[in-house]
Amino acid sequence: MGKSLLQQRAGRGNINFRSPGWRRLGKVKYPAGIQGLLKGKVVDILHNPGTVAPLALIELDNGLKFFNVAVQGLRQGQAVEVGKGASPSLGNVVRIGDLPEGTSVCNVESKRNDGGKIARAAGTYAVILGKSEDKVVLKLSSGKVKEVSAEGLATVGIVAGGGVTEKPLLKAGASYHKYKVKATKWPRVSGVHMNVVDHPHGGGHHKSVGRSSTVARNAPPGKKVGHIAARRTGRRER
Repeated sequence: MGKSLLQQRAGRGNINFRSPGWRRLGKVKYPAGIQGLLKGKVVDILHNPGTVAPLALIELDNGLKFFNVAVQGLRQGQAVEVGKGASPSLGNVVRIGDLPEGTSVCNVESKRNDGGKIARAAGTYAVILGKSEDKVVLKLSSGKVKEVSAEGLATVGIVAGGGVTEKPLLKAGASYHKYKVKATKWPRVSGVHMNVVDHPHGGGHHKSVGRSSTVARNAPPGKKVGHIAARRTGRRER
């Protein structure tokens, strides 16, 4: 009788494959239209479902609240400044053109009022390499150099939660919960390890497909595994 393939089960729609994004606390975005300097405080530091980086809930003196990425060293109750003229202290949201070269920043706006687009993942940051009147040159964690508007806002510091990938999993249960919150099917079993009734690559007494694995682009879902619509097959001639 066999069973359905992984992609068939995922396409059917199931809570095990559903993205955890619907449980997230809210958008991480700077308030639009900030004029001058505003002061506030960190109300709480929260876990955001489906992400590793924690969020900081910031309340300004005018009553406005917004979520921002929490940086390393940020604490609950800490006073923060937002806007043009803010000091380059940890956790403050500053106009990036006002920051000195060599400053580590995160959640950087490419242009004013886009809410923050660059260096938002856990452990990431960007370093200011140089600046002019209207542009700032950044070096990202990947090593890429990027140019952004000097009018954009950025948070001073490095995004928290960066060490999570260095922690060993130690046991299968840890891997289970790791992928459970990401809506990723785990463990993934290779097709060549299955029986012939369970997968097109199954069967045989060896860990190889043993036959052509090239399938057509319009193949049915139960057969569409392997080299899908491959342009060529076989070894290349030297």
